[in-house]
Amino acid sequence: MRPDLHATRLALLAGASDARTEMEHSIAQAQSPGCRHVFTRTLFDEARHAAASASPQQRLAGLAFSVKDLFDLAGQPTPAGSIVLSHAVAAKADAPAVARLRAAGGALVGRTNMTEFAFSGVGINPHHGTPANASDAATPRIPGGSSSGAAVSVASGAVFIGLGSDTGGSIRIPAALNGIVGFKNTARLVPADGALPLSTTLDTVCAMTRSVRDAITAHEILAARRVTAGAAPLSAYRLAVVKDLFFDEIEPAVASAFERTLRTLRAAGARIDEIALPELADLRSINATGGFSAAEAYAWHRLLLERSGAGYDPRVAQRILKGATMKAHEYIDLVHARRDWIARMERALAPFDALLSPTVPITAPAIASVAPGEERDEAFFRINALLLRNPSVVNMLDGCAISLPCHVEGELPVGLMLWHGALHDDALLAIALQTERELQQQH
Repeated sequence: MRPDLHATRLALLAGASDARTEMEHSIAQAQSPGCRHVFTRTLFDEARHAAASASPQQRLAGLAFSVKDLFDLAGQPTPAGSIVLSHAVAAKADAPAVARLRAAGGALVGRTNMTEFAFSGVGINPHHGTPANASDAATPRIPGGSSSGAAVSVASGAVFIGLGSDTGGSIRIPAALNGIVGFKNTARLVPADGALPLSTTLDTVCAMTRSVRDAITAHEILAARRVTAGAAPLSAYRLAVVKDLFFDEIEPAVASAFERTLRTLRAAGARIDEIALPELADLRSINATGGFSAAEAYAWHRLLLERSGAGYDPRVAQRILKGATMKAHEYIDLVHARRDWIARMERALAPFDALLSPTVPITAPAIASVAPGEERDEAFFRINALLLRNPSVVNMLDGCAISLPCHVEGELPVGLMLWHGALHDDALLAIALQTERELQQQH
């Protein structure tokens, strides 16, 4: 894997490389077979100019980043992986998240492919093709979604930061399946303006990178804040594993990687308790009327569906239309139930610095098994539900989480998710730095 942002920037400062050279590496990779279907629009000449104009002293120093297709870029429509918005009115300004990455010296190489309107964790797109997972050259596997192209752009080495969004795991799922790092910050820390919404309650603007230290840099830029990540050893933290829910239907390969990870961390001095979290069982009844995403997506899409519904991915349209049946009192009850659930969860999590779970319970299946087609819809929706189940807990919690690769060479990627409630971001990132260091030694 190409060196991370941190190492590359040090090489620039030392004169061992320069931004123009690094940009040509990025563009070559973006044009390679491994990035087929990754970009919906490339901006190579603009990226070359930005790289040539940047200073090595800047935090991104002219290095490449990508932007998920749901973010506004000045002068372009914002299609969000669809064809029904491909000729929409052009955005007047960059989304704040994009503007902050540019201001830090980042060079934008293109818009990345995604699940249409961000409504799936699988990453299939029938309009623009589906990017193949970066981990397996022999069998095209799903990239995960909805930030599918963003993940592959990072994992392939085309970019150093893939800007995306996470509503129920759309950063962490593709990060886990592609073997990279995905950090979902507390939602309120990064502005979501200029991003086409899925769920205004749950949407989070965040990014994927190739290391935790890069995740910290990306978050500091996006949130316009400094992370206070101390250097305390793992033994200084109290960690917990929750067996409820997170391990249901887990693949043996994921279970094996996760248990190996726990042994590695305990050997490094980590204190890890196994706890029950019965509050998780309440999520089924809380979301029984459909949850936030379908209702809030339908509110945004209802007129567009009337005009252009035939142009939607049928699987996405089916999920959005479920929001049409939610009644006003059911939505209000959902808001109150979530608030009460968060309070109960925060009390239960208070003794711990972070929770450990598999990011998702499966490795990436072949694209062919869930490709567009009614005969594969049942498999698609089963895989989608499995992928979303674990990470979506954190979105309901209004919390923060990070997915780290915990597989070893020769295995398909497996993600370790560290998570907690709102505004525990800095402690979580500090623990992730220590965890990543220990896991890299097992390779």
